[in-house]
Amino acid sequence: MVIIDARYAGNKKCDLTHPEGATLRTDAPKDIGGDATGFSPTDLVAAGLASCILTTIAMYAERHGLSTEGATATVEKHMTTPPTPRRIARLPVVVTLPASIPEDMRARVEAVGEKCPVHATLPPEVDAPITYRYA
Repeated sequence: MVIIDARYAGNKKCDLTHPEGATLRTDAPKDIGGDATGFSPTDLVAAGLASCILTTIAMYAERHGLSTEGATATVEKHMTTPPTPRRIARLPVVVTLPASIPEDMRARVEAVGEKCPVHATLPPEVDAPITYRYA
């Protein structure tokens, strides 16, 4: 169990503190009155998805002697449009992995990425396809 403390800092911003001491400030997007000076809460969901995919793949790769050094992920956050209630609609992710990952291991590496905890937690109505590239 991890307990993250959140404190409202005013002007649509919150300060988050992790039990190990890391801190982060969130801010609402400009289109709903924030300054957009930091990640919004829904940005953190998108960022969490990208980092979870990379971390899950890296853990698998490490166990199998594969290098993921330089791997990247880019996620696009698409929100619903009115009159639908505001929520995340799509989170397409592009993962770029080192070309040094053997072709016979790629399908397994990709399957591992698809099973990351954040991806597995998203409700079915959030479209979150993952595209893999090797460079």
